[in-house]
Amino acid sequence: MNILAIGDVVGNPGRRAIAETFSQIREQYSVDFFIANCENAAAGSGITPKIADEIFSMGVDVITMGDHVWDQKDVFDYIQKHERILRPANYPREAPGKGSVIAVSRDGHKVGVINAVGQVFMKPVDSPFAAVKEEVARIAKETPVIIVDIHAEATSEKIALGWYLDGQVSAVLGTHTHVQTADERIFPKGMAYITDLGMTGPYRSVLGREIEPVLRRFTTQLPSRFGVAEEDVKLMGVLIEVDHLTGKAGKISRISIDIP
Repeated sequence: MNILAIGDVVGNPGRRAIAETFSQIREQYSVDFFIANCENAAAGSGITPKIADEIFSMGVDVITMGDHVWDQKDVFDYIQKHERILRPANYPREAPGKGSVIAVSRDGHKVGVINAVGQVFMKPVDSPFAAVKEEVARIAKETPVIIVDIHAEATSEKIALGWYLDGQVSAVLGTHTHVQTADERIFPKGMAYITDLGMTGPYRSVLGREIEPVLRRFTTQLPSRFGVAEEDVKLMGVLIEVDHLTGKAGKISRISIDIP
């Protein structure tokens, strides 16, 4: 099966990138399953129920989140009721929603998806290693195809999680930094890996935000409102070929598509 995963969708430009390209991508690459990290989908911070519904209607199968998951308060009830939008698995059990889901691909196979956040340079959370390990043990009883979105700052933490999970999951995919890395590879036991999927949104920006307010903050240390930029929109992520019988990945390829 072919799995498409894209990095942090930023604001309306990022949502437009999905809307304008996915039908073509799905047919061109025979995409069977589509995962999108959307923790910046609502004006750059969090997600709303309306936007989540919009993204699902575009063909996204599972939405993963990250440290901005609670930025929009009306998402609390939504994430509790809709299992295909995930909050990090290593958040407290008392938090709304779940950190993993098993969904069905376009070609009729079960796919497990796990979301976690890192500990290094991030807000205090439980260990992503322990939380993901627990989720993998549960999901593996139903399907060998398991994709992990590790939303983390430190490259070392992401790579370490990759080595920790090699042979147990189909892919470990990093998100959060908004900068696509060039280290996509297949680990020795058949797991696809990339440190960061990149950003789906405006690249004439500072990580999706308007340039001038960010420069003012850096040069003056005065408060600035960081609006979402609009220009040079791209869709970024990876395509992964996975054997649905073994869960092993055969190929991972970076994608970067310019949006007119």
